[in-house]
Amino acid sequence: MVSPRNIRLALAILVVTATIGIIVAIMQKGSSPAPPERISHQIPKNIDVDLHNASFSESRDGKVVWTLIAERAEYDKNGEMVYLNGIKMEFVRTDSVGNITVHAAKGNYSVKSRNVGLRGKVHVVTGAGAVFDTESLDYLASRSCFSTSDSVSFHQQRMALAARGMTLDVNEQVARFNNSVDATIEGLTSK
Repeated sequence: MVSPRNIRLALAILVVTATIGIIVAIMQKGSSPAPPERISHQIPKNIDVDLHNASFSESRDGKVVWTLIAERAEYDKNGEMVYLNGIKMEFVRTDSVGNITVHAAKGNYSVKSRNVGLRGKVHVVTGAGAVFDTESLDYLASRSCFSTSDSVSFHQQRMALAARGMTLDVNEQVARFNNSVDATIEGLTSK
């Protein structure tokens, strides 16, 4: 016959062992890191590669002409077009003119022609302090110029003007406005 004293001892050992087992199990599950959440990012069917913080540049005669950094770049399946978001494009300062910095919400880059289409809140600042704002601007690599047919606002020192359509030569940093211009110079208005 089993004595009540041995039954108490066996129950005490059983309770202590179960308690330790439960504590160990809780600690093991609690201390293991949760598996990382999978980010579901669907790439459109016409996109082959999706890059973040991508950098592009154009060189001529061994010198960098411009550098473009995009928060996101998506190559199409043909590899000929890159769709960009969060763009900063910088043209290198030369002996004759200062640098040009361009920001845009989105755009595209043609690998073949090296042309860049900039769209959405395009903001251009030249080394001489000229500032251009428009909704669309195209960089034509073969001519080294920017062009738009949209409305443009321009500010530099004492002058502010609004026009529709513009061409900006990158090498000379000369802007030509295509249509009528509304300009203000130190409080004077001219049409």
